[in-house]
Amino acid sequence: MKTDSQLQHDVMEELGWEASVNAAQIGVSVKDGIASLSGDVGSFGEKWDAESAAQRVGGVKGLAVDIRVTLPGSDKRNDADIAQAVENVLQWTSLLPLDSVKVLVENGWVTLAGEVDWDYQRRSATRAVRYLMGVTGVSDQIALKPAVSLSVVKDDIEAALRRRAKDDAKDITVQVSGTDVILSGTSHSWAESELARNAAWSAPGVRQVVNNITVTH
Repeated sequence: MKTDSQLQHDVMEELGWEASVNAAQIGVSVKDGIASLSGDVGSFGEKWDAESAAQRVGGVKGLAVDIRVTLPGSDKRNDADIAQAVENVLQWTSLLPLDSVKVLVENGWVTLAGEVDWDYQRRSATRAVRYLMGVTGVSDQIALKPAVSLSVVKDDIEAALRRRAKDDAKDITVQVSGTDVILSGTSHSWAESELARNAAWSAPGVRQVVNNITVTH
């Protein structure tokens, strides 16, 4: 198990390797495996990339973020201009049904709402606006439409597990509670567990996935 000082060093190294992040502007501290990031960055995209870099470091149990987005004068835009830019990029995002996502902008902070059929559509919407000039933050309030038939969802998930996780599929149990999916059982690797979780998220209407799969070596 890594010590806090080792984790701090590794997080700083990972930030240094992330080309989109100015690591010199970000402070890192670690206590009991929880990494804290602080400082100022020039865009929300850079803040997001810094968070992602810290989360990639093995041994980090949690992340506390106190990074402020301070836009350079040339990057500042009024909310109306940002909202129009968001609307435009969402219209050009082929993965999204037309007019499925609503946009609210306040002081550069973008809130996305509406309903879509799939989790990947929700993720594609937030990804599309994350790096737009002038954006200081993104809130994802996009809902997933409930499935027409829960039994169909369960069958789809189990079929996906058999296709993608082959040997582990027989050891993984799928339960559906409302629009929540609960995975349990055993898997031979973390990668197979992640495949099962991703397969569950791929089912239309799923709002939450609880992954209780135990990885055995």
